[in-house]
Amino acid sequence: MPERLTRQESRRRTRGRLLEAAAELFAERGVNGASVEQIAERAGYSRGAFYGNFDGKDALVAELLAERTRREAEEVRAATADAASRAEAFEALRAWNRERARNLDSWLALRMELLLHAIRTPELRPLLAERERAARAALAEGVRHELDREGAEAPADPAFLALIAHALEDGLLIQRVLDPGGVGDEAVVDAVELLLRSWTALGGEPERAGETGAP
Repeated sequence: MPERLTRQESRRRTRGRLLEAAAELFAERGVNGASVEQIAERAGYSRGAFYGNFDGKDALVAELLAERTRREAEEVRAATADAASRAEAFEALRAWNRERARNLDSWLALRMELLLHAIRTPELRPLLAERERAARAALAEGVRHELDREGAEAPADPAFLALIAHALEDGLLIQRVLDPGGVGDEAVVDAVELLLRSWTALGGEPERAGETGAP
């Protein structure tokens, strides 16, 4: 028998398929290169189904930004939830990054396209800023947890340390795509682990950087 869905479940499935189709097309053609009709067709729906779920392409971009942030944060938390030590936590993160590396080209292309579209569309910038704050907050939580695990005081505001790690991740992932032979799948984790070691060693120093948002 065909699966019977409630109206709410059917709507959620439709929105999910439209988001997946949009993510594929944005990575392939760019946000401006993918039309509402193409997104609906890729998802297997009509143009009317698209507008029954989203006010327009910008609304879909905003939802996609939020959905990707939530998904990545949940995946990382789940991967590291049972880690009993920093070594176990970082091994779990390495495994997560190796899995992400299998589709890194499309993952990074989508991220860059969403960022560029938000930058070119001023009304979307607050939503982009919200997405980035959420990503940094998740990183800050992880930094704080690892420093507490070692009994070390953060050498700067954890939010500022998370900003450094987040910017470093973006840069290293770009380098990984451009030079896969020279930059490994685990470069982001190796770099963050190195930073954490240095921050742990700095913990307790009387002069702490970044407390006012500057090094």
